[in-house]
Amino acid sequence: MAKWGEGDPRWLVEERPDATNVNNWHWTEKNASHWSKEKFNEILIGTKIETDFASCEITEITKCNGDAVVNNRKAKLIFFYEWALEMKWTGALINGDTKGEGRIEVPNLSEEHEIKDVDVNVHLDTTGPESEILKDMLRTTGTEIIRQKLSEYLVCLKEEFSKGLILPTKDSTVNEITKTDKVSTKKVKLFHSPGANTPGKKAFETSELKTVESFKCTADEFYRAMTVKEMVDAFTQGNSVLEPKEGGKFELFDGNVQGTFVKLVPNKKIEQKWRFKTWPEGHFSNVYIDIEQKVDCTEVSIVQLGIPKTDLENTRDGWKRFYWDSMKRTFGFGALLF
Repeated sequence: MAKWGEGDPRWLVEERPDATNVNNWHWTEKNASHWSKEKFNEILIGTKIETDFASCEITEITKCNGDAVVNNRKAKLIFFYEWALEMKWTGALINGDTKGEGRIEVPNLSEEHEIKDVDVNVHLDTTGPESEILKDMLRTTGTEIIRQKLSEYLVCLKEEFSKGLILPTKDSTVNEITKTDKVSTKKVKLFHSPGANTPGKKAFETSELKTVESFKCTADEFYRAMTVKEMVDAFTQGNSVLEPKEGGKFELFDGNVQGTFVKLVPNKKIEQKWRFKTWPEGHFSNVYIDIEQKVDCTEVSIVQLGIPKTDLENTRDGWKRFYWDSMKRTFGFGALLF
């Protein structure tokens, strides 16, 4: 996920006149679901699958369930997509008199599968020996053509739809989509966070947040995701510092989130002293995470006290997007929310 804190343009900017998502550090995302459905229609409908003895055509997409989203994290594009497709086909043998009809099903087009591993299932709605011949042809020749078309969709998703997600920096322009390489940037501080330790500053106001989140996992699995370094590294997509013991330190998201563990009760409770590194020097909030195992899920209650009031919404959004949603996406602890 995006490095929490670094994406906020109040703290890190490049010397750019527009100062919009400078350095591409801010986590941005673009929902590609509607675009994808139109692209599937464009690419798949009318597709002909032909051999020396038979000809078939895809005439309609009858089911298109799923979603797709493109994320920009520090000038890296990250693609998430999951689709289940069903298409109608018609066809006939060359010089044949009987038309065959049926459906082609693609149940598992996602970033978790390579195109060569995507299933293509062929079903018949008509009967007879000619229909069986068409079905066998679609299972072999048709499968490869369908996978080629799905590969074409992925190319369009990565090169056509994603244009504009990575912005040009001061000394460069982005004419083509950047795949996973970082854009070289120059960073300078814009200004201190409100309430920073500046001579003459008055005491700043603080606020609190309370939220409840459900996870499709056991209490043990959630606790481990928060206290096992390898799992924390996975959902934060970085190299964390983690000492899961009372008084132990933690640093996440390139050190932008830091603090100490105050209390650890396995599978039940996590208490932390927690701060952004940009908060006033020496100021920590208090985080209380209560974990409760339910019949079909684990319910997690989070209370955080002492958040600088100017950072309340940024902090709330960070927990949701860069902790919980990322954890669900990485470990399958729940539906991916966009």
